[in-house]
Amino acid sequence: MPAIPACPQCGLENTYADGALWTCPDCGHEWAAGDADGGVTALVVRDSNGNVLVAGDTVVVIKDLKVKGSSIPLKQGSVIRNIRLVEDDAEHIEGHSDKIRDLVLKTCFLRKA
Repeated sequence: MPAIPACPQCGLENTYADGALWTCPDCGHEWAAGDADGGVTALVVRDSNGNVLVAGDTVVVIKDLKVKGSSIPLKQGSVIRNIRLVEDDAEHIEGHSDKIRDLVLKTCFLRKA
């Protein structure tokens, strides 16, 4: 039986295999089996409900947001299509709505459509 690796992010040994990935239920970190040996870990971006976001997804704003540099607020239910992930930052995404271009939004205010 193969040894169960500790989580490279939090160091706890409460991990399990989920298909081709190892998952840590304590911190939510996921990594490939070959990455546990000190390789580069992939950044996992999640929305407010815990769904994994990838580049090109469509998300919906879950509450009204004031936008810096604009007099138009971003209303609840606004759709952001074709998002881009911010490199080395799991808490922000880039995208644009129908009225406002070049937005950087926190993932805690978004849900996957």
